Amino acid sequence: MVCEISQSFFFDAAHTLDRAIETAASRRIHGHTYNAEVFLTGQPDPATGMVTDLGLVRRELALLREQLDHHLLDEVPGLGPTTLENLCQFIFSKLLPALPTVTSVRVWRVSIGDGCRVTRPL
Repeated sequence: MVCEISQSFFFDAAHTLDRAIETAASRRIHGHTYNAEVFLTGQPDPATGMVTDLGLVRRELALLREQLDHHLLDEVPGLGPTTLENLCQFIFSKLLPALPTVTSVRVWRVSIGDGCRVTRPL
């Protein structure tokens, strides 16, 4: 049986964005509270009963959160334009080396109701 586990976290960050609509507001430095959830999928280990130890997941998320929380996202190396799509892909790529069972990352902003999810095919 395949199981999917998840762990969520949040971070507050500022950014700018060059876009064709809502141009003036987007180009000014502004901030959001971002929520993120990481999904890990696999067969539970027979000895531990776990797909991945959630303590390990929380440790890796804490390290990643330090790179994002209370930062100007425009200055985060490797992120690119600060879209939800790029945030999802950035989080995914940063976690994959330490958490190879990561299959999906979701990022959303409750205050304005938008979000994105990137998923790796199984």
